[in-house]
Amino acid sequence: MEMLKIYKNPQRREWPALTARCTRQDDEITEQVAAILAEVRTGGDKALRDITNRIEGRIPALFEVSREQRRKAAETIPPRLKGALAAAKANIEAFHRAQLPQQVDVEVMPGVRCVQRAVPIGRVGLYIPGGNAPLFSTVLMLALPARIAGCGEIILCTPVGRDGRIAPEILYAAGLCGIERIFAVGGAQAVAAMAYGTESIPHVDKIFGPGNRYVTKAKQLVGATDVAVDLPAGPSEVMVLADRSARPEFVAADLLSQAEHGDDSQAILVCRTEEFARKVTQAVEEQARRLNRCEAIRNSLSNSRIVVFNEEYKQVAFANAYAPEHLIIAMREPWNVAAQIMAAGSVFIGNYSPESAGDYASGTNHTLPTSGWARAYSGVNVDSFLRKITYQELTREGLETLAPTVTAMAEAEGFDAHANAVRIRMKGGAL
Repeated sequence: MEMLKIYKNPQRREWPALTARCTRQDDEITEQVAAILAEVRTGGDKALRDITNRIEGRIPALFEVSREQRRKAAETIPPRLKGALAAAKANIEAFHRAQLPQQVDVEVMPGVRCVQRAVPIGRVGLYIPGGNAPLFSTVLMLALPARIAGCGEIILCTPVGRDGRIAPEILYAAGLCGIERIFAVGGAQAVAAMAYGTESIPHVDKIFGPGNRYVTKAKQLVGATDVAVDLPAGPSEVMVLADRSARPEFVAADLLSQAEHGDDSQAILVCRTEEFARKVTQAVEEQARRLNRCEAIRNSLSNSRIVVFNEEYKQVAFANAYAPEHLIIAMREPWNVAAQIMAAGSVFIGNYSPESAGDYASGTNHTLPTSGWARAYSGVNVDSFLRKITYQELTREGLETLAPTVTAMAEAEGFDAHANAVRIRMKGGAL
């Protein structure tokens, strides 16, 4: 196991390199994905079958999963996991239901009323990674806020595993969340199907969900011109802010839990002393020997690092410069530090708040912006599935009061017709 490299009190000019993510040239992936998108856009179901045959060596007769398949899958789920999913569902529902916005209704001046109402997106598509690591937890994170928001239709696409079947945990979680239509298709072609629609799979208004580099690239491309997507997402990442009150073995476990996501994931510790950093690296090595995904962890840690700052304010500044997807604050006054964090996807407070809790069951959403996009994007929440429509109603008296303001501004911008739309009403007299 390669030891995490330690950087002690780096100068500001060194921060850009230390906050950089693991990036790879993706020109070839872009070309491949663009070709898949074009093929599905024009070829529909036939194109999906051709692509599936080329990539997976099988030709599916049907894409939609039957109720009988879903029923049989549910029978294989052990009671312990069913109970865990029910508990996680309750927490996620409680937190996301509290996010429903109130209607805004304000009389900004006499006779001028402005209203804002939230309305759900009509049809949304959820992409759930499958195959070697079926992320059934993501079903809860996406389907539950979509249901709470009131989306009219929710469809789900997910790839089959090596045995040619969708993971039963994904099917069970989808049923638990009330998803009625599930399609056994994955990769960039699934994104294309949801973006453009095929004979079997309906076009959606917005696509949600994580995926590999091909799925991510597909979402980027369709999101630029064809359909809305949830947020920019890349390899997963965590940053831990720690002081002397932190537990080295806890921090090591958090770094490793992130590292096992994949070899392009990144885990960064920002601590106060080199002594603490050494204790963490030792704990990382000891714990890693007992974990299953050793190869992915080893590669991920080669992209990861430990940064030591003597002063707390520099730790905070570095965290804001990095804008992590997940931020764990293992410090003596964690809420005081959290108040200074301006860029993070989700923040975990104190020694007993591991990232794993948010990934599965605490109630917050685990679909979060990565690669520094937390400076501008929020994680998925109920608002992600809503649109805000504004309304205004003016009485004649209200328009009369506002008329000088509107006409002055319209004339200054050179829009005579705008000004006339007000003046003509004022000349018309009372109705």
